Amino acid sequence: MYCRNCGHGMAEYEKFCAGCGAKANTGNSFCPNCGAAVNPNAAVCVRCGFEFKAPREPKSRVAAGLFALFLGGFGVHNFYLGYTTKAIIQCVVSSVCLLLSCCTVGISLFGNLGICIWALVEGIMILAGKIDTDGEGNPLKD
Repeated sequence: MYCRNCGHGMAEYEKFCAGCGAKANTGNSFCPNCGAAVNPNAAVCVRCGFEFKAPREPKSRVAAGLFALFLGGFGVHNFYLGYTTKAIIQCVVSSVCLLLSCCTVGISLFGNLGICIWALVEGIMILAGKIDTDGEGNPLKD
């Protein structure tokens, strides 16, 4: 890994560059993969082919936690955080249980209860900071 501000070599765990003092992953003058100087507006490093991703606005921990507590049965918090597989499972199971509620009370009751407990636990974990990244590995903001 290389500093994006000055091109100095860095270890993955370092939070600041020893060469220039910049915070890790800030700047846009050097490739973080090979350390070559790049055009600040470039989308790809011409030396190594590394693709630069535009920084995204971090997702809110409080919003994700509240989504989990109030709409978690339908996986809204997981859609928000980018965990689409879990979100689709929660949404499908909840929807099927709601549709079956007119026929079989027991199955739909246990299905919805299970999904709601799952969402409640995830909501508490999000608000407590145990789940602290979104689906792409970006940290959540407070």
